[in-house]
Amino acid sequence: MTRLIVWRHGNTDWNAASRVQGQTDVPLNDLGREQARAAAPVLAALRPDAIVASDLRRAADTAAALAALTGLPVRSDARLRERHFGQWQGLTLTEVAERFPDEYARWRAGDPDPGAGIEPLGDLGARLGAGFQDAADLATGGTVVVTTHGGGARQGVGHLLGWDHTVLRSLGSLANCHWTELRHDDARGWHLRAHNVGLITQPALTDAV
Repeated sequence: MTRLIVWRHGNTDWNAASRVQGQTDVPLNDLGREQARAAAPVLAALRPDAIVASDLRRAADTAAALAALTGLPVRSDARLRERHFGQWQGLTLTEVAERFPDEYARWRAGDPDPGAGIEPLGDLGARLGAGFQDAADLATGGTVVVTTHGGGARQGVGHLLGWDHTVLRSLGSLANCHWTELRHDDARGWHLRAHNVGLITQPALTDAV
């Protein structure tokens, strides 16, 4: 049985300000670095066989905290980047609602392709799902940790599970430095074992932008 741990990066200043990050390369803040250091021993106890991370700094640096304890290298995969939020990147959610009211309303309602240059959910899920599967294939029968982003994590997980985006709306976003656990066996395929596991209870932004 293969175990895949999908780990969201730690907190950033843009998370704290409700500013849309998307694929902007925003670093961890002090809280985010502490979250990564605190969570790393818990994940290290799972004895991972491989670590793969988004190439954006907030994910790569989160993965580095686990690598420091396990001695494993961090493999970088750009497919694990967050959803591209088009014209919204760099804006606060308040600014988005003011400047793009129609697109914002569609996004909040769950439209998979709300406009404003935002990556469609179908494309996002396929991209992340392929990255997750390739990461899992690095250690068939073992444990792999992938460090990624909130919105991308949910869609990638949904892709592996075969869940429609309307079903995924009922699955809450990952909080910073929390993770989802999936397992795979030949009889059942991919199945969900745990979601939003972590050490610190905290709210997660809608769709984890």
